[in-house]
Amino acid sequence: MKYYLIAGEPSGDLHGANLIKGLLKADPEAELRFWGGDYMAEAGGEANLRKHYRETSFFGIVQVLKNLGTIKRQMQECQADVAAFAPDVLILIDYPGFNMKMARWAKEHGIRTFYYIAPKVWAWREWRVKAIRRYVDKLFIIFPFERDYFPQHGLEPIFEGNPLVDAIEARQASLPTAAEFRSRNGLDHRPIIALLAGSRRGEIRENLPLMAALAQKFPEHQFVVTGVKWLDRALYEQYTAGSGIRYVCDQTYETLAAAEAAVVTSGTATLETALLGIPEVVVYRTVWWQVWLRPYVLKVPWVSLVNLNLGREAVTEIIQSGLSTEQAEKELRAIVAGGSKREKMFADFSELRAIIGGPGASERFAARMVEELKTPRTTAAL
Repeated sequence: MKYYLIAGEPSGDLHGANLIKGLLKADPEAELRFWGGDYMAEAGGEANLRKHYRETSFFGIVQVLKNLGTIKRQMQECQADVAAFAPDVLILIDYPGFNMKMARWAKEHGIRTFYYIAPKVWAWREWRVKAIRRYVDKLFIIFPFERDYFPQHGLEPIFEGNPLVDAIEARQASLPTAAEFRSRNGLDHRPIIALLAGSRRGEIRENLPLMAALAQKFPEHQFVVTGVKWLDRALYEQYTAGSGIRYVCDQTYETLAAAEAAVVTSGTATLETALLGIPEVVVYRTVWWQVWLRPYVLKVPWVSLVNLNLGREAVTEIIQSGLSTEQAEKELRAIVAGGSKREKMFADFSELRAIIGGPGASERFAARMVEELKTPRTTAAL
């Protein structure tokens, strides 16, 4: 069968790659084409990568507005390529701003659509639930708490675990020891605090200055920011100059594995850090009016996927507009070696791993998709 996949972010590229491996196992004759990144190209063939997410990812309202023409052209390009490929199914991976529009277009053109990694409608933009119900044939979810949420809105999702477990397990065996990591990157003997400031230019701009200020409070530790290869090192150094923060590129898991604790922005990174067993504080800096509006627009009590899956605040979330480090310093001291919250956080992370489930989710999801494609398509969406 023919599969067209669309991912527009680094996390989607990673999960898309593991899903491709599962599809090829469940359907050895599978024909693939996709929008994604390096991981998907490696798993499904460089020639099948039609557009890299570096060209399609725009962060924040300002960037989106400035690039409306580009986004429209890319949407038309994608639609034309999907139509020419004529897939048996269009698999949309997260990335809702783009993919929900593709879901509507696919429905109008009679193309079967699976949505893998559901839009976070439980957090904001809940109106998208109606669009999912109308345009998506099957919804595949990766968080346990979503099994209760979506049926309340007329959707019967498919849950087979969380593919992040597969991604982490695949990497853990090859991770260097802490000593090897220090040697490779010229780091000294001090305990490491990992800084995960985000994967987009806007996130770096907002969060890294706060993290740099925080680093000044912990001279007994060395702070290491994990850069991404599609952003220039100069961007990071612009905000870390004089702070003593060290920079490494494309070594997120390596840095976390060697770290005593971590300071993380919201998103998938909070869950990755917890599944690797590294105590963390979630810090996210945004403009003052978004902080003020948060209780009115956010449909859930927390932003961290750790807390959402556990159903309680296991990791502290600090959402603010200013550069004050008072609360972040207090919480970070509580989770470094000897801190009052460190052992409790380890116990919470063990519980989280049990809730999320074991490895093999990517293959199970792929097998379910192939199985679903063998059944006749109903006239109505989910």
